[in-house]
Amino acid sequence: MARVVFLVISSDVKFDLAMTMAANTVGTNRYEDFKVIFWGPSQERLLRLEGPVKDYFEKLLRAGAIDSACINYAKNKNIESELTKLNIKLHPAGDRVAYYINNGYQVLVF
Repeated sequence: MARVVFLVISSDVKFDLAMTMAANTVGTNRYEDFKVIFWGPSQERLLRLEGPVKDYFEKLLRAGAIDSACINYAKNKNIESELTKLNIKLHPAGDRVAYYINNGYQVLVF
């Protein structure tokens, strides 16, 4: 089975689609393992969650599927504290993507 990391960059409808697919993956055997990393504009979108997408985020958080959001982008946009209030770990996105690639994960970019 494959191991997959969702790299979510978009803040538009692709964000919603990524969240839907990721949430629907929780509790299935689609992948051996999957994680979600937020980078760039998607981090700002996290601060405006509502409706089903907010439910999807909470489901992913409870399942331990969310790896992190990018600390550097968060610092540049001055949103670190808002993201950590959402219980999102902040790490350099490049380091986290490299970690997963070096450990055999496939990267899906949204």
